[in-house]
Amino acid sequence: MKITLGAVLSTRSPSDAGGRWFEDYVGRIARYTPCDSQTFESEKALLEWLNRQKGRTSAYAILLDSRGQQYSSEEFASQMGRLRDEGAQRVMLAIGPADGWSAAARQRANLVLSLGRMTLPHQLARVVLAEQVYRAFTILAGHPYHSGH
Repeated sequence: MKITLGAVLSTRSPSDAGGRWFEDYVGRIARYTPCDSQTFESEKALLEWLNRQKGRTSAYAILLDSRGQQYSSEEFASQMGRLRDEGAQRVMLAIGPADGWSAAARQRANLVLSLGRMTLPHQLARVVLAEQVYRAFTILAGHPYHSGH
């Protein structure tokens, strides 16, 4: 399973805000499964990228949205483990545009996920998302990084 951490970022977003932490977590995730990151100028560009991904199955899209499903870290790890064990080839976890995902994007999503009800700046949400993906894989591996609280 290859994971892509995606984001629709405006040109006004500071490009390096949280960048070192984000890239550190991407590298940590790669110890468990291939992982990369992509930024997109628009929701349309992200959806087109998703549709161009080749494989036995279409890319599994997890879109982050404050109205989405909320999981504990353990529940999220279970979801990621299930995708891995069921043979998902590509999983995209994406933070959307500032004004939220369109109805078409929400319909394309396999899962709409919320990091919580509070609003986070995009760059901070990217770091939190990357850390939670890393945490999920450490939980699945029984690594002591996750202490359960």
